[in-house]
Amino acid sequence: MGYKVAVVGATGNVGREMLQTLSEREFPADEVVALASSASVGKEVSFGEEKILKVSNLEHFDFEGTDIALFSAGSAVADMQGPRAAEAGCLVIDNSSRFRMDEGIPLVVPEVNPEALAGCREHNIIANPNCSTIQMVVALKPLHDIATIRRVVVATYQSVSGAGKAAMDELFNQTRGIFVNDPVVKENFTKQIAFNVIPHIDVFMDDGSTKEEWKMRVETQKILDPGIEVQATCVRVPVFIGHGEAINVEFESPLSEDEAREALSAAPGIVVVDHRADEGYVTPEECAGEDAVYVSRIRTDDTVQCGLSMWVVSDNLRKGAALNTVQIAEELARGYL
Repeated sequence: MGYKVAVVGATGNVGREMLQTLSEREFPADEVVALASSASVGKEVSFGEEKILKVSNLEHFDFEGTDIALFSAGSAVADMQGPRAAEAGCLVIDNSSRFRMDEGIPLVVPEVNPEALAGCREHNIIANPNCSTIQMVVALKPLHDIATIRRVVVATYQSVSGAGKAAMDELFNQTRGIFVNDPVVKENFTKQIAFNVIPHIDVFMDDGSTKEEWKMRVETQKILDPGIEVQATCVRVPVFIGHGEAINVEFESPLSEDEAREALSAAPGIVVVDHRADEGYVTPEECAGEDAVYVSRIRTDDTVQCGLSMWVVSDNLRKGAALNTVQIAEELARGYL
C-alpha cells in the first residue's frame, strides 16, 4: 500500500529537489501533493520526468489522511503549520531550524542515528538537521564508532544555494555586473559575494559565534554524542551548489589514516576519493547533483596526540536537505507507518 505525501514549500529550491528525490528513489506514494503559500497557488512543479503537479494553498490544506509531510518553507511556516499537520496524525519532517533543538523532537540523519525515530510519535514531528551539520556527522560517525571523538574544529565553505534562490541570483547578477562595471548590489548578503568570501552566516550571538556555527555544535552533540566539543567557522563562498568543509578531529585513542579510510569507505552514504595527486580529491562543483558525502585529503595531524584532518564535500540541496528528508521518510515507511 502506498502513502499520501505532502511537500510544503514545493516551489522553492529544496522543495523542488524533494519532489525530484521522491520520484528518483521511487518512494511508495500513491498520492503526492505540492503545497505552498497563496502566492504560488496554481503554479506547476515537476514530479519526476513526466508528472506535473499543481500547487495548492498550504493554509487551506486539510492534513487529515496525509501520512507524511515534508516541510521546506522556513521556520515561521513550520511553527504555524507543522503542529497543525502533526495534530491531524501526519508525520512532519521539517527542514527548518524551528524544532531541531526541542526536547522530544528527533533530529535525524539516517546513516548516523536512525534509532532516534523511535520517539517520532510523541509529537509527530521529526527535524532535519542543518545542511553543514549533516555532511559532517555522516563523515564523523564511522570514526567515532572506532576511536571516540573528543573535539572537532571545522571551517565550512558554504555555497549560496544554502541561502535560497534569491541568493543564487545575487551571485549571478554580481558576477555578471562586475564584468561590465556595474555597481555591486547587496541584498541577501552583508558584503559582496562575487569573487569574495564572507565569514558570516546567520546572526551573531553574544559569544561572537554566528548562529550557523552554534547550530553545528549543538546539533552534532544531539545527533552524535553530547561529549563532542565543536568549534566551527562558517563561511559563504561564491559557489552555486555544494558545501565544502575542512575538518580537524581529535580522538580519545589513536586512529591511523588507513584505519580511517577503511572505516569511511565501508560506511553508508560516503565515497572516499583520497589520492595524493592532482585531482585526487572532490570539489563542490563535482558533487553537485550527487547523493554521497565525499571525503578526501585524509591525513594525520601531528600537532595533537590523536588527530586527523580531512576534506568533506556534499550537495547541500540533496544530502544537506532533500535527500536526508526523503531518507527519513523511507525509514518511517519501513517501521513507523
